[in-house]
Amino acid sequence: MIAGIETGGTKVICAVVSKHQPERLLRSVRIATTTPDDTMAAVNAFLAEVSVKEPITALGVAAFGPVNVTPGAERYGWITGTPKKGWANIDLLGRIDLAGRVPTALLADVGSAALGEQTWGAGMGSKRLAYATFGTGVGVGLALDGNVLHGNGYPELGHILVRRHGSDSYPGNCPFHGDCLEGLASGPAVLGRWGSDTSTLEDQDRASAYEILGFYIAQLAAVTGYAVGAERFIVGGGVMKAPGLFDVARAQLPIVTGGPGASHAESLDQPEFMSVPELGDYSGVLGAVAAALRLV
Repeated sequence: MIAGIETGGTKVICAVVSKHQPERLLRSVRIATTTPDDTMAAVNAFLAEVSVKEPITALGVAAFGPVNVTPGAERYGWITGTPKKGWANIDLLGRIDLAGRVPTALLADVGSAALGEQTWGAGMGSKRLAYATFGTGVGVGLALDGNVLHGNGYPELGHILVRRHGSDSYPGNCPFHGDCLEGLASGPAVLGRWGSDTSTLEDQDRASAYEILGFYIAQLAAVTGYAVGAERFIVGGGVMKAPGLFDVARAQLPIVTGGPGASHAESLDQPEFMSVPELGDYSGVLGAVAAALRLV
């Protein structure tokens, strides 16, 4: 069997698959992200239980971060400067018993989601895929020709500076940059500006909120397309669970880019360029599985 782990700010997803049908989860579990000791003890218990009948031969780990994913670097496998209380400067791989015994791949969580969607989801057939998540923070993962582009602290497109929407007076809540993309369009920014999350907005706020958020989401899609020529830009995360928000953001894209014929990658003009995840909440853990498969 192949095992995958995705650690998140509120939950950890663990799963095992067969090498012959890796896109199909044989067993999975969700574990609340509490303290590192308690959380990783539960992860280790699950992996030990499922491997009683059949051994696990490879492991993929997708971690929230920032996480050091550069093999051979000092503190490889550590979560570094995260704002998640109690998790900064934690040797994540060192706390996973299996990681010391079988071949192990380590990825940043959003990069893993990109790889999962490129391998088995909405990005199948795309050589250059981006996955953006709008939730507690904003992050972008890049899967280029089946390889995740990432390193110790990059990419970090959630902190790009964006053009402000003309109706938006919110100062932004990023503790480092104020009104960067994350400071204007993350879940906490939505809550700070309108007093509720996107799924429970008051009727009188919804149209203007969607227009403002859609403008920022479209800017991130455009910048990613400009930078790497992405063929597909998948948008997920809790903010995007609001019905209709994705459609508003997609409609804003040609306004941001200048539309067909403007100086940008042709993919930005394709109607399928922006899409939603097909793997749902399992994009990240399946990306970890995809990375682990390459080790066996």
